[in-house]
Amino acid sequence: MDPRDLCCVSNELTVPGVLSAYRSGLFPMGVGEQGCGPIGWWSPVRRGVLLPGDLRVSKSLRKSVRKFEFSFDAAFPEVVDACADPDRPGAWITSQIRDLYCELHDRGVAHSVEVWKDGELAGGLYGVWLGKLFAGESMFHRVTDASKAALVELVRVLSDACGDAWIIDTQWQTPHLKSLGVSEIVARDYRQRLALALQDVDFSGISHKSGS
Repeated sequence: MDPRDLCCVSNELTVPGVLSAYRSGLFPMGVGEQGCGPIGWWSPVRRGVLLPGDLRVSKSLRKSVRKFEFSFDAAFPEVVDACADPDRPGAWITSQIRDLYCELHDRGVAHSVEVWKDGELAGGLYGVWLGKLFAGESMFHRVTDASKAALVELVRVLSDACGDAWIIDTQWQTPHLKSLGVSEIVARDYRQRLALALQDVDFSGISHKSGS
């Protein structure tokens, strides 16, 4: 993580503020231990992204995917709770962050992919879907390859909805994500791709939509 990735710090976390941040290429994450303390607004100088055609699915992963069942938005709170497990290495999702994304889910902005095995939640991911951008927030697994399978399913969903014009923002590139095809692009390139992905999004309509 580059020190320049942190753009500013605040104590406020609201739906309009978060939507404005995504529009500008920022995302929220606490700056303290396990995400506590003030909210940091981050914009990595080298952004992790997965682009159409770049997903790498090994033979073993392809075999694993066939053993799972998938759903979309069927258990959003449960996915967030699993990602927020404080015993996970690098845990950062606080109750404040959880409540915010559940509200975004109620507004139709935040979404989850669930991975099931034998009727049990085996893994999943969640993030914010705006236009042709999916900003991934976190993923988890309880069964080997379940989080990777969630990403494979997300790519399928996005491809069905957006053709080959989508972009998945993973924030940073980790060795795990790199193995799946996530690459790094510089901030200028990311902002250009972001503008194209969001060009048809009515942010005012989202901001004023009441949760249900």
